[in-house]
Formats: sequence, C-alpha cells, structure tokens
Amino acid sequence: MAFEGLSTKLQAAMKKLRGKGKLSEKDIKDAMREVKLALLEADVNYKIVKNFVKVVGEKCLGNEVMESLTPGQQVIKIVNEELTNLMGKEESKIEFEENGITVIMAVGLQGAGKTTMCGKLSLSLKKKNKKPLLVACDIYRPAAIKQLEVVGKSIDVPVFSMGDKVNPVDISKAAMKHAKENGLNVVIIDTAGRLHIDDQLMNELENIKSEVNPKEILLVVDSMTGQDAVNVAESFDNKLELTGVVLTKLDGDTRGGAALSIREMTGKPIKYVGLGEKMNDIEIFHPDRMASRILGMGDVLTLIEKAQSAIDEKQAKELGDRMLSQEFNFDDFLQAFEQMKKLGPIGKLLEMVPGFNSSMLKGVDLSKNEGEMKKYEAIIKSMTAKERKNPSLITSTASRKRRIALGSGTTVQEVNKILKNFEQMKKMMKQFKGNKFSKKGLFGGKMPF
Repeated sequence: MAFEGLSTKLQAAMKKLRGKGKLSEKDIKDAMREVKLALLEADVNYKIVKNFVKVVGEKCLGNEVMESLTPGQQVIKIVNEELTNLMGKEESKIEFEENGITVIMAVGLQGAGKTTMCGKLSLSLKKKNKKPLLVACDIYRPAAIKQLEVVGKSIDVPVFSMGDKVNPVDISKAAMKHAKENGLNVVIIDTAGRLHIDDQLMNELENIKSEVNPKEILLVVDSMTGQDAVNVAESFDNKLELTGVVLTKLDGDTRGGAALSIREMTGKPIKYVGLGEKMNDIEIFHPDRMASRILGMGDVLTLIEKAQSAIDEKQAKELGDRMLSQEFNFDDFLQAFEQMKKLGPIGKLLEMVPGFNSSMLKGVDLSKNEGEMKKYEAIIKSMTAKERKNPSLITSTASRKRRIALGSGTTVQEVNKILKNFEQMKKMMKQFKGNKFSKKGLFGGKMPF
C-alpha cells in the first residue's frame, strides 16, 4: 500500500499524543523525533525533513496548542496542514487551450511507465468529454509503438504513428495536422526515454517542444525510485521547463519519499498519480487528501468521487430497493458483485476509510476474500436464468447443485454455502427494512459472504 511504512509510524507517533490531556515540551520533542525518523526512513530529502520538523515543532510549542483542551488533536491538525503544504497545498489541474488543440508531452526515463500512463491520462480526459489522440514518438525502444497501439485499442482512443524510421519531430508535426483534420482536441505525445539522461535525448525533446509548443510537459517518474526521482525531475526541468509531474507505481511505494520531496525540491506540482495496473487506475493528485490518508484520517471525497464515476446511481437505487423487498434474487446478487468490482480492490478502498490503518489487516488475506467473491460469481453464472430468479429450485434438487458445482469448478458444499448465505441475507434485509438507520448498519455490520 502507498505510504504504508510512513503512515504506520506517523500514526503511532500521533496516537501517543492524542490521549493526553496536556502536553509538555518534552512530549512534543519526543513526537518530533519520531516524525523525523519516519520521514527519513520514507526516503524524504534530509533538508526537507529538517525544515518540516522545525516548522511543526515551533507551531506545536505555540500557545494555541499548549493551552488547548485537546492539544493532541491540535498537533495532528498542524502535521496534516504541513504535510499538505509540503505536497503542494492544492491540486494542480491540466491547463487546456481555450481554442484549438491542447498538446501534452509526456517525458521521462525508460521503465517509468510512460506509455501506460499516456493511455491512462487519455482515458481520464476522454471521460471528461475531451477527444484525445495518442502519438507514438518513441521510435527506439523495441515494440514501443505496438505497445501504445494496444493501449489505445483497449480504451478506444486513436493512435497516430508513422513507424520507427521517421524522425519524432516530423511525427509530432504530422500528428498535429491529423488531430486538426479529425476534430481531436488533445494530443498526448509519448516520447522516447533512455536508461539515463543524455544530450541526444534532450535535444530531441527540445526540438519536439519547439515544433508543437505543448501546453503541458509532464515528467513521468517511478515513485519507487525515491530521491532519484527528484534528481531526474531537476535534470528534465532545466532543459524543458516542466509544467508538472506524474508519479507512477505509487501503490507499490510503501515509503513515499518521492511524493513528499519532489514538489518542494523542484517547485513543480504533482498532477496525477498511478495507483495500479488497470487503465482507470489514475487519480488527480490532491495534497490535502493524500495527507489525510497518510495520517489515517481517510479520504472520503475521493471515495465518493470513485463511487459516483463507477456506479450507476439509478441502478444502485433500484438494487437497494430490491434488496429491501422479497423480490431480491441471484440476478440482483450478481449485479451487486458487478457494482462492487467497479470500485476496485478492497485494500485500496479501505485506505480511504477514516481511522483505517494498514496494521488492521495484518493476518487478513484480502486476495482470499476477493477469490471467494470470484468463486461466488462463477457459481451464480452457472445457474440457469430460471434458477437465478427462483433459488428454491436449486435448494430442493441435488442434481441441480451437482450441475452448478461442475459448471463453476466448485463443490456441492460451496454451492450449499452460497445458498445458505443468500437466505440469511434475505432474512437480514427483511429485518433491516423500515430501520435504515439501525445501529448495526447494513447486514448487521457483516458482509453476507
């Protein structure tokens, strides 16, 4: 999980302060020492850590905290605000041309995930009613053009390429003409990378820049490279004047040093972060929301946005109404599964829940839970349409259970289990009806599977 190590240590340090009625100077100094160690272990630049701890420490020793009735909460508030400031205060949006075509250049080293990120970005913009064009300008890496074409096809976004024998500057120029002729208003150029920065690469990128005059030059960096990400950003910025940074593989970075250092060291905002391998695993970077996640305060706004974009509101309401009626059947059960899958992996959703700490999941195999859901889905899909609408047909017939188990690659015992859980769920729904604000909550506080 993103920031797992940092998050655990910072939350532990804050927890020691939260319960105290009054804080001494020693309490705050001890807490700042733990904060300092947590940030250094997260691979945050030493100068940034030193300044961060100094600012937070001075604010914590002020009268507002020392004389407060809830000093621990005040300290957490200060740490949250300073983390937000460190990462850029507020979101930095993509700048679009008011008229004509907006050109976005994606630059970076090989292996940072530039091509995939171009696809993710184009899909994100497509959802906002933009008409993107992906441009294949990496003519050096084997199969780079083919990779972009595959990515474009998977998200139904056109890809412009001229093979690997044409100069990337000429490809960019031709792509602009193609976009204009076809009514496309965003051009995303996937440029070549190198294993390390060299003059040839930079000259080529500078030539593309002067030819197409991009509105955005986004550096794509692997967040797992930590401090190296800052060095790479500074090198590219010196030559190209970057407008922003996109961090990839943030879901695999348990430390978070790049996310916490890059804005302060380069002055360039983080505009997007990649949080998975799927094409929709991209988020606009909100410094305040990320700070809240790190401190275990959740990210309810992103969770709501994710739900709104993934789930059909009308369909969800109809499903909810059916769940509270006796008409609920396995077709509805299957629909509920589909809605949940759209939100993404359970672990990523839990990170956004206030009060959640990754340590709560120690010993819990989330992949096993997701595996169970897939198994249930296979069992339901092995039923006939009539059986899904009327589960009692299966309950009373052993041959139907055997056929369903065989078709889903499961056992009769597992088929019996889902039938039993389904009936229990219906009973709970009956009790829940008319009592929507029950203290126990939906399903009595338990999932039905």
